[in-house]
Amino acid sequence: MDEPLSFALFDTAVGCCGLVWSGRGLVAVQLPEGSPEATRARLERRYPTAREQTPEPAGQGRAVKRIARLLAGAADDLADLPLDDAGLEEFERRVYALARAIRPGATSTYGEIARGLGRPEAAQAVGRALGRNPWPIVVPCHRVLAAGGRIGGFSATSGIALKRRLLAIESVHAGGPPGLFD
Repeated sequence: MDEPLSFALFDTAVGCCGLVWSGRGLVAVQLPEGSPEATRARLERRYPTAREQTPEPAGQGRAVKRIARLLAGAADDLADLPLDDAGLEEFERRVYALARAIRPGATSTYGEIARGLGRPEAAQAVGRALGRNPWPIVVPCHRVLAAGGRIGGFSATSGIALKRRLLAIESVHAGGPPGLFD
C-alpha cells in the first residue's frame, strides 16, 4: 500500500521552497520555481496524491526551520533528517549517502564520489544520480563539482546560478566568486 504524502511550502533566503513527506521521512525537497504558485504547481505535478498540510512542529516543521536557516547561512549538515528512500536504486542510495557526508562549506567532485563508491569510471553516472536527487539541500548535490573545481551542472530551475548562490551562502566559491549575473 502506498504511504500517504503531505507537502508544505515555506519561505527561505533563496525563495519559496517545498517539502514532501510520508510517515517514513522526507520524500522530496523542492527548490524555488520562481514564485510560490510555480513551486506549488511543480510539487502537485510530481506528487499528485500529496495533500498540503501544516508541518508538525517536532517533525517536518523542524526540518523546514533547519533548511531555511541553512539557506540563510547557518552551518547545519541536516544529516539526521530521515529520508524516505523507497523506490531508489542501491547505486543512488550510495551516491546520496556520500554526498550527504559533505559538510557545509566543503565540496567534493563527481569523480571523488565515484572513487568513494569503488567505481572510479562512474563519474557521469554519479552526475546523473545527483541530477535526480529528490532532496536537494538535505542531500547537498550543490556541493559536488566537476573536475578541476568547475561548477558543473545543477538541475534546479535556475540551474548553476542557484548552485553558485548556495555555495556562496556557504562561503564556497567554485571557480571564483559569483559574478554580477550569477
